[in-house]
Amino acid sequence: MSERKVLTKYYPPDFDPSAITRTPRHLRGTGPKLMTVRLMAPFSMKCMQCGEYIYKGRKFNARKETTEEKYLTIPIYRFYIRCTRCSGEITFKTDPKNMDYQCEKGAKRNFEPWRDPKAEHYNETEEETLARLEREENEEQERLERDKMAELEEKMLDSKREMAVADALDEIRTRNARIERGEALGQDVALAHVKDEVSEARLKEEQEIEEAARRAFMTASGEKVKRIVEDEVDISTSTTEEKKEMPAPSFARVKKPKKPFSAGLGIKKKPSLV
Repeated sequence: MSERKVLTKYYPPDFDPSAITRTPRHLRGTGPKLMTVRLMAPFSMKCMQCGEYIYKGRKFNARKETTEEKYLTIPIYRFYIRCTRCSGEITFKTDPKNMDYQCEKGAKRNFEPWRDPKAEHYNETEEETLARLEREENEEQERLERDKMAELEEKMLDSKREMAVADALDEIRTRNARIERGEALGQDVALAHVKDEVSEARLKEEQEIEEAARRAFMTASGEKVKRIVEDEVDISTSTTEEKKEMPAPSFARVKKPKKPFSAGLGIKKKPSLV
């Protein structure tokens, strides 16, 4: 376990202790009172002494100082941190005007295009800021009004298009209904003709049948043939005679002869030999 403990730090051959600007301990209490706070680096930076890159969000034990500068009654604070590689002092302070932080000493801030000092509204005054905000608000309102007008025009075009489509559909429906009515009338006329032809053919067929029947029951001299009903009389008389000969049904109780008990048990009685 002891061989893994490192009690000393490595110092390169070209290390220069005089380059470290540190205030002696006995002189630290003479200046303004500083407060030790825990913070994260608000931006990515590069140390000017050793070239170490410190990324945004790295945690430090920093010293916080309240400066005499103010912006619109907002106090400006200064923070002191140390480089993680060469322990060089780096200072930066708050920038409430641009809602950001400003690097002062010991490091150089990495280039960020959206925080370019050459931008139009980076170093503008309060009046310029108010004028710019008012101008942007007016432009936003105009854009919204233009959007509303364009939306209204689009709705009008949509309603006109829907009306044109509805008119075209009504025209197509009326034309289809007219065509269907014409077809229905034609079918009714055709059915009426067919019914007339069928009725005429049926009448003609019935007349032919009647004529054939009339000729069948006429003699050569033109007299009508009379039908003899003798068979029917014979049949009726024979049926009456059969009815007279049949005896009347009797419902008297008839006694059946009893079977012997041994026959029911399957016992056969042997005949006597005497």
